[in-house]
Parts: sequence; structure tokens; C-alpha cells
Amino acid sequence: MGGFSNFAVSFSIISILTGAVSYYGYGFSHGGPAMMGVGWPIVTFFVLFVAAAMAELTSAIPTSGAIYHWAAILGGPRWGWFTGWLNVIGQMTIVAGIDYGCAIFAANLLFTNPSKPLFLTTYFVILASHAVLNHVGINIVAKLNSISAIYHVIGVFLIIGVLVFFGPTHSTTYLFHTFSTATTKSMPYWGAFLVGLLQAQWTLTGYDASAHTSEETLNPRVQAPWGVYLSVAISGIFGFLLLALVTMSIKNPVAVANAGNNGFIVAVEQAIGPRLGSAIVWLVTIAMWFCGCSAVTSSSRMIYAFSRDGELPFSKVLKKISSKFHTPMVAIWLISILAFLFGTSDGVYAVIGTMSVIGLYGSYLIPIALKLRARLTHVWTSADDGPWNLGTWSIAVSVVACGWIVFLILLMIFSPTDVQLTSTIVLHYATGKIFGVVLIVLAVTYFAYARYHFTGPKLGSYEALNKQLTASKQTGDTDSALNTDDQ
Repeated sequence: MGGFSNFAVSFSIISILTGAVSYYGYGFSHGGPAMMGVGWPIVTFFVLFVAAAMAELTSAIPTSGAIYHWAAILGGPRWGWFTGWLNVIGQMTIVAGIDYGCAIFAANLLFTNPSKPLFLTTYFVILASHAVLNHVGINIVAKLNSISAIYHVIGVFLIIGVLVFFGPTHSTTYLFHTFSTATTKSMPYWGAFLVGLLQAQWTLTGYDASAHTSEETLNPRVQAPWGVYLSVAISGIFGFLLLALVTMSIKNPVAVANAGNNGFIVAVEQAIGPRLGSAIVWLVTIAMWFCGCSAVTSSSRMIYAFSRDGELPFSKVLKKISSKFHTPMVAIWLISILAFLFGTSDGVYAVIGTMSVIGLYGSYLIPIALKLRARLTHVWTSADDGPWNLGTWSIAVSVVACGWIVFLILLMIFSPTDVQLTSTIVLHYATGKIFGVVLIVLAVTYFAYARYHFTGPKLGSYEALNKQLTASKQTGDTDSALNTDDQ
């Protein structure tokens, strides 16, 4: 890959035509126009700190294992294990979120007022198409990924052009108006606004894809980190232009807010009419389909990689490769089946989004924090940096990145997400409860089994760096033990 191809991978997976659009109704109902005019820039600003910290790591350690390998190199097998699991959780739920959003749009285009069975059928067909293609047509998938990047660029410019031609209804000051249908006595506007940041934050994920493809990139220590950083920066800019124009074109904000997951569809049809609006929605739906196909590819490779290292239950089965098609067939179908099951409960879309943000950003946090610790203790020096580095700004940027991720995870955990489990049972604050159970299960599994059996990934040429970074900690632990014995 050249630099543009590496950038295109992350740009396609971020896919502002997927995240920003599919969660538009969620964001608008919580924060109104200000969610697009203020919320999106705020999230973009802080995510750029995270992207910069990850770009530094990509330049210093350009491996296809990326986050998982970084954590293992910087902190040892234990941190690699937890990082890997958080990333698996994020990858599984993000596949569900992308294809769920695609199914919402497709079902509304194909059917009038689609019922839940019709929606689930559409969702199943979309997931099945991605699973089959990834299983038997990996060469086709590779070509589709290239087409997807071009399609996303053209699609964004086309929608922006159409909206500019028809002309917005409001001036730019409308982007600072506060409006919400999600506020209650216990949820003031600022609380609803913060919860609504999920729209922007869920969109700006997956840019670690440029790091995962670094071994396939020319001059990876320079081009791969630029892919990580620029994919966020450019997605942030064009995502803002797209959302601003859509929002400024809204004629009936109450109808858009009340449309729920169909908020973007209603907003576009208000702006340019139902016929042309339907064409734009089809364009967006196809972009979502491309994004979902890429997400299944990426997620199945992550499952395969962790299984190969014996990190997952039934690893011997999960790491099986199709002898005919040379693809990780079991991992592909497992991802697709679990994604479908995640989407069967009512009201689950917000939980899928918050869980994917927690999982992915939790896995981003660990290697960034480990590198920050190594730099503060002078174990990591400037000699260990790659050519793409932040120099004296590295510590400050990493501190801000870690602070934003911690804030973000806490926000997602305490967000008021409800899931209708049965006709009479509702799980309130579902994200926090589900994540709490997941953490308990992971901790028990690690201390009961993994700490004795999991030795971590093969580090290859980074074995020496791993010893350098962990030796001082081990020496410190030994010295502490000796001091205790002397006392």
C-alpha cells in the first residue's frame, strides 16, 4: 500500500456516511442542532489527541497486531490479554452497530413502516451477505475495500453538493441552538447533550486499521501513522460539513427528533424532497453496506489472531482456516451470528454503540497509558520513537488522550440506556450493567486460567524492546521484595 491506500482503509472504516448518519437521530434528539455545531467539533478535537498518541506508537512499532501487540510489548502478556479482549468486544459490537444501522435504512427504503420481523430479516440478509463474501470471496472483498474508499469520498462530496444547491433553511447560528426531546426532571439539557456525544464518538472509531495494515504499507513508520491521524482529521472536517448542512436544512426539528433512528432520513427528505431524498438515502445505505463488509473482514482477523495465540475459548476451532478459500471461516461466521443476536432485543441500538466505544477505546487506552508510564519513568526514550513523533509534546498529548478516554468510558457506562428484554422486563442502564458483568468475567477468567497459560503473542524483532520496557519494572519488583525481607 501507498500512503493514500493506508489512509483509505481507516477513512472507510470510520465512514462518516455510516456513524454520523445512522446515529444522527440519536444525537439530534439529545442535543439538537448544537450536537452537530458544537458536539461534533468537541469530540473531533479530543479524538485527534488519541489519534496522535496512537500514530506515535504506529511509527515506533509498526506491526499488524497493532494495539494488541503494543500492549504486550509495553506491559507484558497480562496487558496484552486484557487489551485483546476489550478490542474483541469492541469489534463484535461495531459490526452489529454498522449492519444494524444499514438494516434500518434498507428496511425503510424497501418496505413501508417495516415490522420487526421484516427489519430482522433485512438485518439477517445484510450480515449473511458479508459473511458469505468474506468466507468465499476474499479477492472480491479486497476489491470492494478499494471501491469503498473512493465511494465514500464521492458520496460525501455529492451529498454536500446537493444540499448546497438546494440551499439551507437556516443560517449558521442555528448550529448553536439547544433543543432536546430527551431531557427529563432528572436529565437536564447538559446531561442529554453529553449522552448525545455518542453519535460523534461512535463514528470516530476504527482508525487503528491503518496501524493494522502497517506491515503491508510502504515506508510504514511514516505513512501508517499519517493514515491514523489524517483519517480522523479529514473525517472530522467533512463530517462537520455534512452534518452542518443537513441540520441547517431541517424544516421541522420536532419531527426529526421524534423519528428516532430514522432521523437522518426525515431530515434529508425535508431538505430536498422525498424522491431525491430517497436517492441520497440509498447512496448512504450502500456506503454502510461497504463499511459493514470491511468491519467483518477486520473483526474476523482480530478473532483469528487472538485464537492463534490461544487467547479465546475454543481457540483450536476459531483459528481454523478454510482449505479452499484460505479465510478464517469460523471467526467470520461467529462474528456475524453474534452480531445478529445482539440486535434482536428492542432499544438495543444505543447499547451496541456505547459498548463498541467502551471496548475499542478501552483497548486504545491501555497501550497509550503504558507508553506514557514508560516515558515518565524514562524507560522509553527518544531513541525508541519512530520518525513520526510529537517530541516534547508527547507526554502532554498522551495525558489528554488518556483523560478523554477515561471520561468517555465513564460517560458511556452511566448513560441511561434501556433494553427491552421481554414484553415486561426492561434492563435499565444496560450498558453499565453489561460492561460490569463483562469485566467480572474477564477478571475471573484471567486470574483462574489465563495468567497460568497465556504467554502472549510472538513478538519477533520487538522482543528486545519488550525486555527493555519490562525489565526495569521486574527489577523494581525484585528490589521491593528484597527490601521487605531485610525489614
